[in-house]
Amino acid sequence: MKAVFFAISAAVFYAVNMPCSKTLLNHVSSTMMAGLLYCGAGIGIGIIFILNSSETNKNNLLSKSDIPYVIGMIVLDILAPIFLMYGLLHTTSANASLLNNFEIVATTIIASLIFKESVSHKLLIAIVLITISSAILSFEDISCLKFSWSSAFILLATICWGFENNCTRKISDKNTYQIVTLKGICSGLGSLIIAAIIGERLPHLKYIFLVLLLGFIAYGLSIFFYIKAQNVLGAAKTSAYYAIAPFVGSVLSFVFLKEKLSFQYFIALLFMIAGSIFATADTLVTKAKES
Repeated sequence: MKAVFFAISAAVFYAVNMPCSKTLLNHVSSTMMAGLLYCGAGIGIGIIFILNSSETNKNNLLSKSDIPYVIGMIVLDILAPIFLMYGLLHTTSANASLLNNFEIVATTIIASLIFKESVSHKLLIAIVLITISSAILSFEDISCLKFSWSSAFILLATICWGFENNCTRKISDKNTYQIVTLKGICSGLGSLIIAAIIGERLPHLKYIFLVLLLGFIAYGLSIFFYIKAQNVLGAAKTSAYYAIAPFVGSVLSFVFLKEKLSFQYFIALLFMIAGSIFATADTLVTKAKES
């Protein structure tokens, strides 16, 4: 259940990403934004890593055998946020949120077919229910479903993250601080180099600070807890819990922005609760068999 808490915490931290990034894109270019977000994650978690270095288990650090998965993780994390920011720049937040949920499907299919991770019937039902809930929560009108290049970029981002989730799963038993620091710094610098090559400029200092802070919260802390959950639950199951991010985002909007909760919100809530019950039941059954 601690792992379930970690997965939900990851979703809560990531929930602030979409509305905040959408606002900051008015002042920061897309690729530069992607790079700064990951740099914020790497710097923030890296500082915590250094402060806790005396408690680091030397046997738990990444080794040479982990290099292929580390490289895959970094490359995919360079591509995914760039695709997402370009898509988010030219589409509605409703469309982006709806399409972003394809990451759940991508992660599960890749985990099952390529990495041979076991996916139970309960978990499949949970994923379907939670995806339906997220879709209902994100849906505004039929225009949200129209396909465009923006939609293609967001779908590419989710597929990249689907592969990245599974690469990270392979090293999730290693030092989490080290993984997130490497992921953030290397992926962030990679995106910043691409931004410089295509002619994007650094934004005003205050926006750099704001994006770095958002990156630490929405990416750094989210990734940290996601990896902790993956180590116990696996990639597919963690992604099912992670799908509550749009739901959490609507709660934050209600509390801080005073937005009214619509009828579709409560319908989505019922699907979300049902999906969570199936995911939790699958977790308990798995742990009971292992013990």
